[in-house]
This record gives sequence, structure tokens and C-alpha cells, in this order.
Amino acid sequence: MKGIVLAGGTGSRLFPITKAVSKQLVPVYDKPMVYYPLSVLMLAGISEVLIITTPHDAAAFRGLLGDGSAWGMRIEYAVQPSPDGLAQAFLIGRDFIAGEPCALVLGDNIFYGAGLQGEMRAAAERAKTGGGATIFGYYTNNPSAYGVAEFDATGKVVGLEEKPAAPKSNYAVTGLYFYDQRVSDLARSLEPSARGELEITDLNRVYLELNDIRLVKLARGVAWLDTGSPETMLQASQFVQTVQDRQGLMIACPEEIAFGNGWIDAATLEKLATPLENTAYGRYLFGLLGSST
Repeated sequence: MKGIVLAGGTGSRLFPITKAVSKQLVPVYDKPMVYYPLSVLMLAGISEVLIITTPHDAAAFRGLLGDGSAWGMRIEYAVQPSPDGLAQAFLIGRDFIAGEPCALVLGDNIFYGAGLQGEMRAAAERAKTGGGATIFGYYTNNPSAYGVAEFDATGKVVGLEEKPAAPKSNYAVTGLYFYDQRVSDLARSLEPSARGELEITDLNRVYLELNDIRLVKLARGVAWLDTGSPETMLQASQFVQTVQDRQGLMIACPEEIAFGNGWIDAATLEKLATPLENTAYGRYLFGLLGSST
């Protein structure tokens, strides 16, 4: 199964911070923002990932992440010349996807919480077996700011609306999606919306019309953070700091996830940790070596 991190856009809501650097390269507490969505795909067991970004920022992402081989992964890059909709990711990444199922995560979304990894791995397995689409719903007091799901009396998804004035539920559709092998072909069938974009909600509606979409309601203990504004970025940094300080466990550490997945061995982890030995991040990696013996 393939994965895509969509890290394009201008980040205009974060100007002047993002006038010179991609939003997804700005730190959220102690790591670049892109580490968080990338780690989500890794936790789902996905080791082949395409980073889609702007022509201006592609070199910086390559400098940060490389080809992924250090983490036992394969990371490729593509550019989105202009932000023409989230579903455009499946057209830009069509050759990379190569007819396989694919997950998409937005580059400014952070997910964390108990049970999340199991839900994502189950979604990946459904996609691999032709199980349509899996999306994730999050209860929010402000659903009008997001895509919103409508349910019938049995809890089945029967409607999807983008930023409705009168939302039919409090469940927002998050920026994490799992699709089966049809996704690129179905994305090609979409028409641009009134704002000239290929909307992810329209792609999800196609799967809904095929009666082949499942919405997983994220549990109350799961956090979903959208870091699109200075206020939400600060909140996300404070959240990460609080959890890490209290638990002593790091959120979104690719080296740790790769080691736990068996993609790299202890010798490789030590090699990655050594240049960072004078940092808290490096000391954490060395701690993983000690706890694994």
C-alpha cells in the first residue's frame, strides 16, 4: 500500500512565518510539522510515501527527509504547481500509486491517541482487499468549518457536505483517508467545484454513491489537531510538549516507528542517534536502544 503526504499550499494564514518556508517545515514543538503526518502513515504500516509539495519547497523537503532509506522506507517527491484541491493528489501521484490502494494525510494534521494505530491498520487492510474508502470522523463543536458527515438511524454514513451552514452532525471529516485501488481512476472522473478545485469531499461522495465508504468515529481519547493558524500551531506545540514531558514518550519520532516496525535494526538506530547525541531527541533514541535489550 502507498501513502501520500499533501504538503503544498501557500500557508497564507501563517504569513509572515511561511513567506520563506513551507508551513509543513515549521516546527511543532521539537520536530518539523511534516514528521507528524508522515509518522501517521508509518504507524499504519506504510513504507512507500510520496511527498507532494510546491516547486519552491521541494528541495527543502528532500534535504530533510532524503529518500527514506535511513528509516527503511522509500520516499519520493512530486510538485503541485498550484493548490487545485486535495483530490488532485491522486492525479499528481498516479504513477507513484501504480494501481495500488493509497492513503492520504494532510501535511498540517496531527493525530495522537490510544487505539489509533489499530484503526489505521484495519483501514489499510480493508483498502488492500478492495474495501472501498475509510475516512475518520471527529466530534467537534464547530463542524461548519470542515467537511461534515450525515448518518442514518443505524449510524451509517448517508451524506457528506463541505463546510455546511447547517451541519447535520457534529462529526467533522479529518484529513486522513484510506482508499482502495480505484482511487486514481475515480479521482480522474471528478469535475472542479465552484471554486475551481478537485474536492476530496466529492471523491468521498463517489465512494458513498458506490455504497463503499466507511467512517470510523475517533474515540474521545484521540486528539486531532489542525495546525493551520498561529493559534492552533501554538496549541499543538503545547499539546506535544505536555504529553512528552508527562509520559517520557515522543510523539511522531520516525526513527522509533521504523525501529518498532522492524524496518531498521539496532545498529542503524544507533547510527542515526549518534549525530544527535547532544540533543534531547538523540538521547531519546539512545534510550530506545537501551530498552530494547
